[in-house]
Amino acid sequence: MPNIIQLTHVHKAYTLGQLKQPVLHDISLTISSGEFVAIVGPSGNGKSTLLNLLTGIDRPCRGEVLVNGSALHRLREEQLSIWRGAHVGIVFQFFQLLPSLNLLQNILLPMDFVGKLPKRERLERARYLLNLVGLDEQAKQLPGQVSGGQQQRAAIARALANDPALIVADEPTGNLDSATADAVFALFSALQQQGKTLVIVTHNEDLAQSASRRIAIHAGRIHDDQYLSNTK
Repeated sequence: MPNIIQLTHVHKAYTLGQLKQPVLHDISLTISSGEFVAIVGPSGNGKSTLLNLLTGIDRPCRGEVLVNGSALHRLREEQLSIWRGAHVGIVFQFFQLLPSLNLLQNILLPMDFVGKLPKRERLERARYLLNLVGLDEQAKQLPGQVSGGQQQRAAIARALANDPALIVADEPTGNLDSATADAVFALFSALQQQGKTLVIVTHNEDLAQSASRRIAIHAGRIHDDQYLSNTK
């Protein structure tokens, strides 16, 4: 399968006052289209920073970040915003659904922002995605009127709104009970079977074993990279 992600000698440091705090050191990594990758490791070792580089939320200090054919380290901020909306779906730990919009409206919003689909098709797709994650009966509910697990499933549906090739998630099950977390990872596995590429940061080693590949980050470096027995 072709590579959808290629990082080459990536370094990242943050400036704290007059000091620079290194976070990622010489990361080189390729991920093929259709992989389900779990990134694990202790807190503060660079996992979320790595995701931010893959989505263009952050930039490397040195090195190259190529995602789905685009060199993110060369794009301007306005270009990155447009690229992100069309090519990547992001699932956050704390859902980040707009509280004043119902679930259906939350899923429509990224479609309206990007304009990738004709207007007449957006409502039908939003309803399809809610059905995909088992929330068709909650379409008119506000985020605060449904459970945390339902909010996370709605956030996954929103991430799929513009049919992105890549889905990234930062601790998507961190606020969920174990049964709901299992259900969310099962949904991720189903999305992989549909051809999506997923890169998930998680502290849960048991859930990480549901992925097709496990990458361990320690002290800002790739400590271990292994393909698991459930690789497609």
